[in-house]
Amino acid sequence: MAFCDDDQTVLDQLSALLEKYRAQRCVQIQCTVFHSPLDLLAEIEKGTRYDILFLDVIMPAENGITAAKEIRQYDNVVKIIFLTSSAEFAVESYVVGAYFYQLKPIWEDSFFRLTDSVIAECRRADQRSLILRCKTGTSRIDLNQLLYCEVLGRTLLFHLVDGTVLESTGSMDELARQLTPHESFLRTHRSFLVNTDLLSSGNQAAVEFMPFVCSLAYLVFVLQTPPTSAAWKRPTATAGWSIPAA
Repeated sequence: MAFCDDDQTVLDQLSALLEKYRAQRCVQIQCTVFHSPLDLLAEIEKGTRYDILFLDVIMPAENGITAAKEIRQYDNVVKIIFLTSSAEFAVESYVVGAYFYQLKPIWEDSFFRLTDSVIAECRRADQRSLILRCKTGTSRIDLNQLLYCEVLGRTLLFHLVDGTVLESTGSMDELARQLTPHESFLRTHRSFLVNTDLLSSGNQAAVEFMPFVCSLAYLVFVLQTPPTSAAWKRPTATAGWSIPAA
């Protein structure tokens, strides 16, 4: 978590509220304080990432909306909560994917409800998503939108339903281990991992892409056999779901 505000009084108030929250909720939350959006941006450009950011809108060096637009170039995952004494930027704040727009002053009950909500949202997102470090910054992939992944050398290519392809560095074995809890992902080949939920649902993009990553026999098997069938084998440490050869 991070707080960014040019007003030290506000930062002190937020820090005190967070300390109370930690004690009452019995949670460990690390927090970094910034007095300027320029300092915050410099840290993010270095690769530092935050799950939650409380960001003031009206600041002398650069307003929070502009800072958020720059942050989104590096990180589309962080939950941004704008803090301001004016409602005039409320609509503009959602253009940058703000989680919430909080008017000052922020009271204890409001802070607790908001923090409970944003932490719960972060946990839900973590359960069905992947965090990738790409050339363009940090991206969160909704696994329901991941069509398939292929590996070329040490480069992982994540193909999404909308046609977007994201690149990250890693190994297919490690990715398969990460996706082991998600039973819809099938490793049809050492270089491919596919989302069988999209295939079996008849998703148009999946139907078009799957022939390139699955043999016809595998396609027929996936379409006709539910993942709960004994014909499927549980994933191992180095592979996703396996299915019998035709």
